Amino acid sequence: RQFNIYSTLAPCHFIEMTWKQLSPAAERLRYILGEDDDMPTPTLFTEMDTLQHDGDEMEWKESARWVKFEEKVEEGGERWSKPHVSTLTLHSLFELRTCIQTGSVLLDLEGYSLPQIVDDIVDRQVADGLIGPELREKVSFVLLRKHRHQHKKPIHLSLADMGKSNNSPTSESSGLHHSTEDLRMKNKFMKKIPRDAEASNVLIGEVDFLDKPFVAFVRLAQATTLGGLTEVPVPTRFLFVLLGPHGKGKSYNEIGRAIATLMVDDLFSDVAYKARDRDDLIAGIDEFLDEVIVLPPGEWDPKIRIEPPKKVPSADMRKSVLNLNELGQVNGTGTAGGPGGGEDEEMPIPHELGEELQFTGRFCGGLWLDIKRKVPWILSDFSQGFHIQSISAVLFIYLGCITNAITFGGLLGDATDNYQGVMESFLGTALAGTVFCLLGGQPLIILSSTGPILIFEKLLYEFCKSNTIDYMELRLWIGLHSCLQCLILVATDASYIIKYITRFTEEGFSSLISFIFISDAIKKMVGSFKYYPINRVFKPDYVTTYRCECIAPDQAAAMAFNVSVPLADDNMTDLYNITGLDWSQLSKKECVKYGGALLGNACKYVPDLALISFILFFGTYSMTVSLKKFKTSRYFPTKCRSLVGDFSIIISILVFCGIDYLLGLDTPKLLHKYVCVFAVPALLVTILIFMDQQISAVIVNRKENKLKKGCGYHLDLFWVGILMAVCSFLGLPWYVAATVISIAHIDSLKMESESSAPGEQPQFLGVREQRLTGILVFVLTGVSIFLAPVLQYIPMPVLYGVFLYMGVASLAGIQVHLCFWERIKLYLMPAKHQPDFSFLRHVPLRRVHLFTLVQIICLAVLWTLKSTVAAIIFPVMILGLMVVRKMMDLMFSQHDLAWLDDILPEKEKKKEKDGKKKKDHKRTKAAEPESDEEPKSPLPPPVKIPMDTIDLPSAPDPSVTPPTQPPV
Repeated sequence: RQFNIYSTLAPCHFIEMTWKQLSPAAERLRYILGEDDDMPTPTLFTEMDTLQHDGDEMEWKESARWVKFEEKVEEGGERWSKPHVSTLTLHSLFELRTCIQTGSVLLDLEGYSLPQIVDDIVDRQVADGLIGPELREKVSFVLLRKHRHQHKKPIHLSLADMGKSNNSPTSESSGLHHSTEDLRMKNKFMKKIPRDAEASNVLIGEVDFLDKPFVAFVRLAQATTLGGLTEVPVPTRFLFVLLGPHGKGKSYNEIGRAIATLMVDDLFSDVAYKARDRDDLIAGIDEFLDEVIVLPPGEWDPKIRIEPPKKVPSADMRKSVLNLNELGQVNGTGTAGGPGGGEDEEMPIPHELGEELQFTGRFCGGLWLDIKRKVPWILSDFSQGFHIQSISAVLFIYLGCITNAITFGGLLGDATDNYQGVMESFLGTALAGTVFCLLGGQPLIILSSTGPILIFEKLLYEFCKSNTIDYMELRLWIGLHSCLQCLILVATDASYIIKYITRFTEEGFSSLISFIFISDAIKKMVGSFKYYPINRVFKPDYVTTYRCECIAPDQAAAMAFNVSVPLADDNMTDLYNITGLDWSQLSKKECVKYGGALLGNACKYVPDLALISFILFFGTYSMTVSLKKFKTSRYFPTKCRSLVGDFSIIISILVFCGIDYLLGLDTPKLLHKYVCVFAVPALLVTILIFMDQQISAVIVNRKENKLKKGCGYHLDLFWVGILMAVCSFLGLPWYVAATVISIAHIDSLKMESESSAPGEQPQFLGVREQRLTGILVFVLTGVSIFLAPVLQYIPMPVLYGVFLYMGVASLAGIQVHLCFWERIKLYLMPAKHQPDFSFLRHVPLRRVHLFTLVQIICLAVLWTLKSTVAAIIFPVMILGLMVVRKMMDLMFSQHDLAWLDDILPEKEKKKEKDGKKKKDHKRTKAAEPESDEEPKSPLPPPVKIPMDTIDLPSAPDPSVTPPTQPPV
């Protein structure tokens, strides 16, 4: 019976492997791959051609190809299959092993043309006695037949294929007429292959003049372009040839697929490049067999093609297993991520924030290190901003900033009786944001008004109003004291305490800010229903009875109502004798202006502005989400989808602004425009600023974002403190890092690999780190004050939709790394339907629910406090999240917290780590054999698998001693 295996997953070691030593294959590979070599191994493109017979004519026909995943030519012959994970029969791998063991292996062959290489292969076979001299010409004739590649396309092309070039090399001469660069530009498939790639060709065929298989594995000394041997103009480095007698074509095909799959395997390709003899290649196959997983027949359908995973495990993990740390491990221990290996996953890596938060013990030591860290990047901070992606990022974040400025400016105006409002919000945002992005330590952070700051401003104004204190003067002194306290925190490296901010605190704070964005957007939208209620009493059948007239006042009132209407900006007036007016022709505004009375049941009619506002609001949000998802859909070419996804927010705003303009409704539009005592409230502001700024900075600087230019926690806090003082003097709002907009800024600047194998997800490369986008955003925000004639066409419901999207997208973005929301959803799922999260494999479900419940209670307390009179202690309560997290050490074990959160950086953690090292050392020492006696294996005896499916000759080379056949 044949077992199908699914490669690149968790390891399944040979049963004969003992507990106390590495396998011989691992020992050999550890030596081969351990050699220092600065040259990286090129990516391999593998093509498999099968020999086709048409009477007496023969040709090689392309049947499959691999860049990373397998693509087959479908039976119809007109299209390629979807890329899929190769599923191989276990027997084919053992047969391949025997082929390499008994066939010809030519390493570092000097080859310049296909005929010369074929002659060398045949000569070696004849010299080794594998074929007779009389077969030399027949084998050479077959191997030099023409190659026909899968390049034809169906007559009816899809829209996504329109405009694609059909210039694939189809013959030996095609490579002579077009340069590789020209073909790369014209051939869509070539863009999926890295520029430094090399090819491995697999030739499989049945012939009638052989009575036993003809097998050869060739590695050329230098990659060489061999005419039309390969579908794409990539130089060939490896050749594998398998010819055999008729009747076993299916078996030959499976062997060909097996070697092709191995050649694109990251670890085996390294072995193939560095192998010194056939034993090294066999060791590579044995290592591959160590890593495969067997899927029993009858429990899955072999015809099903397995979709490529979204994230492929790195080969570095497999290489690390070849080190001594594999001692004592068997059947997959010490690995993670594969099916069946969940119980043996490694403990999550502890929460580390890098050297930026090391306590220096010197005055302004951390600030000085931040400056030294950022100075070398000054030029690239501006040059890297010149990219088309920056345009989309600037427009997206600009709209988010002005939406934030208008929304929070309006709320601040309501809270402070317009001491501060939209205009101050625009000016302050432009000033603070530009200075911070120009001089700050992390220019990807966006400064803005935030919910916690708004709450404090509201409470401060109410306190001043009730105690007859000058609000602006008190606010000035609080701002100056807060600036001084921030500078003291910078000078003493107080940002060091951020190390104690774990995912527990990040999740609570970030979720709170996201909920504030979402709730404010919904509140603003619901508020429009109060001003523009839906006309529920309107009856279409009685439309003939609806009327509204302007009635003139009586004569006495008219004589008394001779009015003087001012003209323009001078003091000239016009006197109207209202008795001469045609009241029936006046508009509603003119009627009220001249003292008339409105009479009729249609006078209070208002169009359904609330309904259309809701359509604009929800439509903007929905369209933005849909266009963002369109980037990962299967429709249209990649560039088109990427362009639509990057400009999704702009497209949505333009579409719904156009709808609003065409309807012509009057929807709401964008613009209508005691010194020592102060240290105590300033301390609350400082705590709020510190927590808000640094938690946002920690989220932005997470290692998952792959930032390369380092952080600047101390430098960021320094400029936030300085800007506090400046904004206090100018009567502008206070600004701090905005978590939601900063995450959106990061998301809009993410870079992905342009060249990816078919079926492989584009790899996240990092973020375009620069200062230009932030500076342009805030300059445009400042200029927006003069753009009122243009901005007045943007309906406020559209911007509320943007606000809602930013809150929801931020919440979703946070959950990529922080699983608070996922754990909440577990409350509503039966155990059998719960996702296979790693923490569920290691922590009991009741403990997971308890941990989540504590977080929900903390979030509810924070939300309640910010909405009540007790909100004055809101900053202290955010700091209290760290205290709650410390207390949770008494409720949960360090093991559970390691999976659900981060372990606090304490001495106990170090002791635990030291204890674990001692335990591992004892285990390794115990694994060493104490005598020469072979230890008895607790496992059952090995079972041999017969190898008689195809007839293969024994190795005639006396200089090579074949290793024993591996048991299963």
